[in-house]
Amino acid sequence: MYDDDLFHHQSLHRMNGSDSITVKQAGLLSDLSELFKARLSFLVLLTTLVGFLLGWHGPMDYTVLAATLLGTALSACGASALNQWLERDLDGLMRRTADRPLPAGRMHPSDALLFGLLCCGAGIALLALLVNPLTAILSFLTIVIYAVIYTPMKRVSELNTLLGAVPGALPPLLGWTAATGHLDVGGWILFLILWFWQMPHFLAIAWLYRDQYAAAGFKMISTRDPEGWATGWQALIYSTALTAITLLPGLLGFASPYYFFAALALGAAMVFLSADFLRLRNPSAARRLFFASIIYLPLLLGALIAFSR
Repeated sequence: MYDDDLFHHQSLHRMNGSDSITVKQAGLLSDLSELFKARLSFLVLLTTLVGFLLGWHGPMDYTVLAATLLGTALSACGASALNQWLERDLDGLMRRTADRPLPAGRMHPSDALLFGLLCCGAGIALLALLVNPLTAILSFLTIVIYAVIYTPMKRVSELNTLLGAVPGALPPLLGWTAATGHLDVGGWILFLILWFWQMPHFLAIAWLYRDQYAAAGFKMISTRDPEGWATGWQALIYSTALTAITLLPGLLGFASPYYFFAALALGAAMVFLSADFLRLRNPSAARRLFFASIIYLPLLLGALIAFSR
């Protein structure tokens, strides 16, 4: 990594003015992508879209759909920027986050704060004006829980993981309320699916990076669990509960039997890999669980859309 950075700086000196400007622009776009956590924001958009499609009935109103996705995207990007602004000093203590634009010094903190506030304000306003007030309120609550409550709580209590899963589970509920205008069973099932899915997903990450979290002073179950017993047991329990929750759409008639069996098969795979992590408690098993959780979610949501009623 050090050699790559050295080569990068040497290359910049050999470029002409036009090339240098291009590189700076590319660097800014890369930093904004990092500040807005582009991959996480994409997941937010995907789950919001799923909630919208499952809740919508009748001819599609593409204006409402576009406003829902754009408003949610702006809110998610803004919340990520505020999160990194608040954690800029702590991010510098962890190897996996030290190269983010704020701790690395490539972006001024006031710029990140301004980006975050503008995006959050624009996203909430768009949802309120073009979608409905309920969805705007849920978006506001997502930002507050994530940036204002969850972020500082990470240094106070291990319960931060349970709370932090709430804003991660709200996007499909936002999509549902954007389509239906109200909260009901279908939307809450989507919320629960995302909430329980995040637990084994994050527990695997937390155990892999337990030393870095400890160095930053974050309160995680993994930081006091070097052998992985407690983390593994929790991953197994949450994966089992996730499987049970994902069967509800089939049992309640929201989806066909094809979905039920697809959810059962996917859940069995998650339970197996969680049990394997508990048995082995090594980095390879944790990585398998982590990557499996990434593959699991789009497959499950795809099955839910394909076999919904």
